[in-house]
Amino acid sequence: MKAKRPAARTYLLSATALLVLLALTIGAAYANLGPLNTVVAMAISVAKAAIILFFFMHLRYSKPATWIFAFAGVFWLAMMFAMAMSDYLTRS
Repeated sequence: MKAKRPAARTYLLSATALLVLLALTIGAAYANLGPLNTVVAMAISVAKAAIILFFFMHLRYSKPATWIFAFAGVFWLAMMFAMAMSDYLTRS
């Protein structure tokens, strides 16, 4: 069984979206959003990571088992960040 390959148009659109998000990242760096600077930067970076995962790493066209393992890795990373931040925020 041959795996489904995305069209060249998909790669062009996702690359264009990444460039637009890069421009947004640069614009957000110059904008004074106060405490929301970090939130906006993280939201943009999560969107860029999702585009890379789904289209360039072919996660969108893969089997469900691959999805499970990919999101298990993201979940594990989130747990590590949560534990590190809970330690950092409770120090005096």
